[in-house]
Amino acid sequence: MSASETQQLRELYPATLDCVHCGLCLSSCPTYRETGRETSSPRGRVYLMRGVAEGQIPLGEVVAEEAYLCLGCRACETACPSGVQYGALLEQTRAAIEDAGLRRGPAKWIERFALREIVPEQRRLSALVSLLALAQALRLDALVAPMLPARLREMHALLPRVPARSERRRLPAFTGAVGARRGRVALPEGCIMPELFGAVNAATVRVLARAGFDVLVPERQGCCGALHAHAGEIEDARSLARHNLAAFQAEDVDALVSNSAGCGAALRELGHWLPGEGEALAAKARDVCELLDAAGSLSFTRAIDGTICYDDPCHLAHGQRVTDAPRRLLAAIPSLRLVAHDDPASCCGAAGIYNLTHPEMSRAVLARKLDSLAAADPDWIASGNPGCLMQLAAGARQRSLRARVVHPIELLDRATA
Repeated sequence: MSASETQQLRELYPATLDCVHCGLCLSSCPTYRETGRETSSPRGRVYLMRGVAEGQIPLGEVVAEEAYLCLGCRACETACPSGVQYGALLEQTRAAIEDAGLRRGPAKWIERFALREIVPEQRRLSALVSLLALAQALRLDALVAPMLPARLREMHALLPRVPARSERRRLPAFTGAVGARRGRVALPEGCIMPELFGAVNAATVRVLARAGFDVLVPERQGCCGALHAHAGEIEDARSLARHNLAAFQAEDVDALVSNSAGCGAALRELGHWLPGEGEALAAKARDVCELLDAAGSLSFTRAIDGTICYDDPCHLAHGQRVTDAPRRLLAAIPSLRLVAHDDPASCCGAAGIYNLTHPEMSRAVLARKLDSLAAADPDWIASGNPGCLMQLAAGARQRSLRARVVHPIELLDRATA
């Protein structure tokens, strides 16, 4: 191993000692549930990390395969009685694997190209989405899909319908509070959200304003870097984080409010990525449902008749520990009945771009979720992360479920209009 790889692994070694190998994490781990393999469990992966750090196990293909088979859902952190920071351990291990050049092949190419050339480059991402919109409008995608190789057909099945161009406009830089002013917040637009979920962003601004908040959307912001960190591209993640730090620190706000669970978790961990720099802004990070629930200032003016299942995004439930707030808000909507399903807190299999790089495991993980949702048979399925929304919507289409997949803020917008 190189000096940098050795240093990375030595740094993670003390944190691996927090794991007491009790096994309470096993039942919460999606890959262990599917494979039954100890090495595919959080406990087993911590063993591998520790073995490499101690020089007892080589940093090789087995470690790399297990590190990337993990979805990074962090459900094990919620289950862990010892407080093991598994997400941070996983990111450091993946960084060492990347530095060692152990990942090759199509999955790595897809990941690297998407994360470096498309996702953080707003113009390129917008152009690509516009091309997809044109293909969908002309039905070229449906025409070509049957002729694609199996892997590309799977990717195509995950694609949502691209919204109208009117929904993909950038948000206004400032939206004033409606009625009594309760505070001033900044909204990270995200990279994927404006292109595929612009209506969710717009609804977020409207609901925050109705709740009494001035909403700022800094123009200089960009990709949060979460996907890069999860992929082991730590320096790329830090670079993107510093860019956003400069954009948001310039604003005098009470909170940094996110409607994307993965982005929100990344913002809360700015102090971890940028020690000595990011702590103050990280302390202001809030999920939009968390903030609205705490404010208690929403006035519901419309009823929504029907049933809804709320499905926890992993990085909201396990990364930010926000589970009750979205449920309380949805349950408060007149005539909307919140119904439970059997598997709300497990991963849906999206996990960033995991459904592209590990499609078989992603499908297996999603199947459990869909079985549970099909049994509940709601009118709506709500979740608060773009990857989850796309994954659940694709699964619902394939299963012919009648439920519509929505972000909670969309129903809050309808009920408070």
